[in-house]
Amino acid sequence: MLPATQVKICGINDAGAYDAACYAGAEWVGFVFYPPSPRAVSPEQAAALAARGGTGRRPVNVGLLVDADDAMIEAVLAEVSLGLLQLHGMESPERCAAIRRRFGLPVMKALGIGGEEDLARLAEYAPAVDRFLLDAKPPRGAALPGGNAVSFDWSLLAGREIPRPWMLAGGLTPVNVAAAIRAAGAPAVDVSSGVERVRGVKDPVLIAAFVAAAHAA
Repeated sequence: MLPATQVKICGINDAGAYDAACYAGAEWVGFVFYPPSPRAVSPEQAAALAARGGTGRRPVNVGLLVDADDAMIEAVLAEVSLGLLQLHGMESPERCAAIRRRFGLPVMKALGIGGEEDLARLAEYAPAVDRFLLDAKPPRGAALPGGNAVSFDWSLLAGREIPRPWMLAGGLTPVNVAAAIRAAGAPAVDVSSGVERVRGVKDPVLIAAFVAAAHAA
């Protein structure tokens, strides 16, 4: 039986982090195919991590892409099997639909949420995607579209009918994830920087604590 709230550990870039996510029972692991990120991996590195065996639950592999062209997506998929494509850039609904159609994989669109007005975009994207990742908007001047350790007002999502399955992201940690789930009613959560001991380096102890707190919530 699946827990009430599912978990994605994003930015997996070493064996210890991958094994920790599997042992803890995370439902998804995210590989970042965006070179400016300190969490970035090559398709070959992701394939080696995804091939690890004997580590508990085998999570769904998610590929995080930022405004990637078809050639880049093809290069990634030639090396590593993915169950979900996470589009974390400025992709339009039309581009999301085109990627979904061409590659035959489920697509999750990340949308930055700062206020009520940002939620209007859900209806625009819903026909083109399979999931939403509702993340905090990056701070002004931020170099990365995600993993910035900031959150938004979770109560904006309370009781709201989201037109696709969704995950909550942005500033989540083992300490606050249970409160975030209760406030937003989140069916799934995504974490990256909140389980790192230093920027870009995951901490297996924090991964285990985060998954346990989310599943218990």
